[in-house]
Amino acid sequence: MDQKIPEIMTELRQDIVRVPKVIHDASGILIFGKRIRSIIFTTDIAIIRNTDADAVIAVYPFTPHPAITKSIIEAADIPVFSGVGGGLTHGQRSAYMGMFAEAQGSLGVVVNAPTPVETIKSLSTVVDIPVIGTVTSKHAQIDEKLAAGVQIINISAAKETAETVKHFRELYPELPIIATGGPDEETIQETIEAGANAITYTPPSNGILFSKKMEKYRKQEQEGH
Repeated sequence: MDQKIPEIMTELRQDIVRVPKVIHDASGILIFGKRIRSIIFTTDIAIIRNTDADAVIAVYPFTPHPAITKSIIEAADIPVFSGVGGGLTHGQRSAYMGMFAEAQGSLGVVVNAPTPVETIKSLSTVVDIPVIGTVTSKHAQIDEKLAAGVQIINISAAKETAETVKHFRELYPELPIIATGGPDEETIQETIEAGANAITYTPPSNGILFSKKMEKYRKQEQEGH
């Protein structure tokens, strides 16, 4: 018998960004005793402070910078997986970024799909948190990267994500897999059934959320008159 979970909420916090409930069907990944099932994909501090996700994955299309990592970790009240490059930014800089991210409190570090094996080796020898390797296709060769220190893979293969998850789950039955969930609960469920342990969720933008809030305010003003 499922027991109802008590919830504490205030009027000021009721508009938090909630991840789809179907993500709770995922097994989760235990990292240092913390069970992670839902991971919000954003670098927006306002959203990070107002979500019910278990963690945040903070990767962005620029060279990783300590100031960005520090700001996100300080603002977050949930665990952070920090991007440390691996594509254009690799080698010693990625290793230094990993050390800094761990020192600031990151629960894990994320490397891009093109990351060289040598960079993964350098990174994994200096951090004591999981190295998460991004995978963008089922054709990716990950054996060497796993041997070099990648402990979790993060699959982001657009519309082929569920198929890619299934492919790697069959090859690596025990490998922790994070994957993008797609646009709706149906695609999230499909990705979980394919073998994903945790799901990344992309929230609506700050602009979209603010637009909804403004519409609510306008309706309240109209009703008031």
